[in-house]
Amino acid sequence: QLSEDVERVSENPTDEREGEMEVHEDASSVILPDSELGTTAPSLRFSKTCLKNVFSVILLFIYLLLMAVAVFLVYQTISDFREKLKHPVMSVSYKEVPLYDAPGIAFYPGKAQLLSCKHHYYDHIPPLINPGQPGDIECTTQRINYTDPFTNQTMKYALIVQGPRDVKKKELVFLQFHLNGTDQDFSAIDYLLFSSFQEFINSPEKAEFMKDCESSYSSWKFSGGFRTWVKMSLVKTKEEDGSETVEFKQETSVVNYIDQRTKPRSDQLFFVVFEWKDPFIQTVQDIITANPWNMIALLCGIFLALFKAADFAKLSVKWMIKIRKRHLKRRSQVMNHIS
Repeated sequence: QLSEDVERVSENPTDEREGEMEVHEDASSVILPDSELGTTAPSLRFSKTCLKNVFSVILLFIYLLLMAVAVFLVYQTISDFREKLKHPVMSVSYKEVPLYDAPGIAFYPGKAQLLSCKHHYYDHIPPLINPGQPGDIECTTQRINYTDPFTNQTMKYALIVQGPRDVKKKELVFLQFHLNGTDQDFSAIDYLLFSSFQEFINSPEKAEFMKDCESSYSSWKFSGGFRTWVKMSLVKTKEEDGSETVEFKQETSVVNYIDQRTKPRSDQLFFVVFEWKDPFIQTVQDIITANPWNMIALLCGIFLALFKAADFAKLSVKWMIKIRKRHLKRRSQVMNHIS
């Protein structure tokens, strides 16, 4: 059998070579894919793809977080704007003026009598020469009777005096009243201040004008036997409907009057001084700190960021799906080639 085999090989040497070549080709066909792919290249490619996917997921979560923050900012901005609309802020501003519009001073003296009235400057009031005696009345005055606006039955007598104007020269008005006797334990004279004496003079219905003033302004008192020093300041308030109201703030100081008359008297003397506190008119108004244009600009920026973030998240998801499909396709190709 051995000799027969040797003879067969010696007779067909080309067949044996062809068989060996086929074996070698089969072997190379099996080994070739493994040699082409290698062991290092697939692991590197897989690690890069994995890092890209992880980085994309991280970016996606970051942009989702930014979107959540943007939504919260939108809600907070709208809530703050609504809150500021409900609660406006009071704004106070000061305007300096050299001259005031002369205010009106309405006195309700009752049985008391006006003895003297003078305008002085630079805070200088000379000593009284004949206290308790009629003197010079150098002020612009007006007397008026009208019905009480609260009862509509009682007649009221008012003495209207023009107040000081020149705040730079510290103009003041000094008045002296005399009351011969009173049944009360305490004696005082009521007065009120209104914004413009000229408006009172120009008013065709002075009685109605005084009734409106008494309904709108507060009244004060000054006592007998003292010198009452009244320092006024003007406050203008702008209402929501655009109208403007005026009121006075006062700082009063009382100085005891030393009666140096020789004979004891049972009558009462009243002394009162009116002047401006400072040259500043205080203006008060309610303002809304929320600016709708700022809010609209902020909301536009936030919504733009939201759309950009959503667009980036959509593109990131598409890119991840594409990378995943490409990876699966390459893997299937390699498996088909190996098989």
